[in-house]
Amino acid sequence: MKPFTVSQVDHIVLRVRDMHKSLRFYVDILGLEIARRNDHYSMIHIRAGASMIDLIDVEGLLGRQGGEPAGSSGRNVDHFCLRIDPFDEAALIRYFAQFDITVGRAESRYGAEGEGLSVYCIDPDGNTVELKGPSVDPQG
Repeated sequence: MKPFTVSQVDHIVLRVRDMHKSLRFYVDILGLEIARRNDHYSMIHIRAGASMIDLIDVEGLLGRQGGEPAGSSGRNVDHFCLRIDPFDEAALIRYFAQFDITVGRAESRYGAEGEGLSVYCIDPDGNTVELKGPSVDPQG
């Protein structure tokens, strides 16, 4: 039996070449609002309704991990995150092990609802999927 349910897309993470142009598009043109900046990771979190779009500079700490900018040799989407409930790290590890899927160690990460525990796993095509539990500091 599955030990959780998916309630929504929490956030997506896009690698961008030009943060200024991306902010102009998402903030100025689409009217989304900046929720938080994370200079350490060259990341800007933008609120998109109940979800978030995170923009990371391809030249930043996280952005460089994706390889070349989007094209034939690099990816644009870093990962996507699904909000799950409940969040039980041990149950998740046991559940996914049945399918030979390794789940990373739980860490506190920022998402659409605020800081909370999440884990990463890899889908069959090599896409990173983050599974995120409830936030410990809900953001309205």
